[in-house]
Amino acid sequence: MKDLHCHLLYGIDDGSKDIEESVGILKKAFDQGITEVMITPHYMENTKYNCNNKIKIDLFKKLYKRIAEENIGLKLYLGNEIYFTENILELISRKEIMTLNGGRYILIELPMRNMVHGTRDFLFRLINKGYIPIIAHPERYQVFQEHPEYIKKFIAMGILFQGNYLSLYDKYGKMAKKTLKYFLKNDFITFLASDIHHLDDDYKLKNLYKEVKKIVKSEEKVKDLLENNFDYVIENRVFTINRQ
Repeated sequence: MKDLHCHLLYGIDDGSKDIEESVGILKKAFDQGITEVMITPHYMENTKYNCNNKIKIDLFKKLYKRIAEENIGLKLYLGNEIYFTENILELISRKEIMTLNGGRYILIELPMRNMVHGTRDFLFRLINKGYIPIIAHPERYQVFQEHPEYIKKFIAMGILFQGNYLSLYDKYGKMAKKTLKYFLKNDFITFLASDIHHLDDDYKLKNLYKEVKKIVKSEEKVKDLLENNFDYVIENRVFTINRQ
């Protein structure tokens, strides 16, 4: 597996508290078969989760050095999970936030309960500027749980979606599980990721391929969700999703 979303840049958000916890989680990831990891700390404007790029890069270099010293054979990349704000373009220009691996893809978190008015219009402006928004864990948002068909309006714009596969194991409740299964069955999800935060979190990778294949009915689709589509982000390539 290649993991597009996790919180392992220690001490700057609600993820790992120090470098030892980050190294421990990454060792567990490597031992369970994860080969590449995009580290995506929260950025939430006007909160304590607001480390700029210089701080993030410094921490990232220290973490990369440690995993090399520990012989943990993972490839690491850096980005952000950005809580929705209409100031994203300004924050990029001020080097406060990062796109995924410095490319055109941006991981964005929406409010859990109420969709901000004008969200789609703003995302459309991002697309016009050459960026490709990826919405994190749509199955957890109330608006999509209550109106799952609403996701089609975003997909029609070219927006991509990243599901938290741990939703399939009831981590976020029955509605999140039901919604993610519906999205997977209808090919609305482009990436599945862990959104892992802490050392005591379980990746649950042992039966993951089998569980996802039961839903999407195709080994090729499983590989796309868990591995292949990740590569397009890292290589900063645009790709067309084949939605049956």
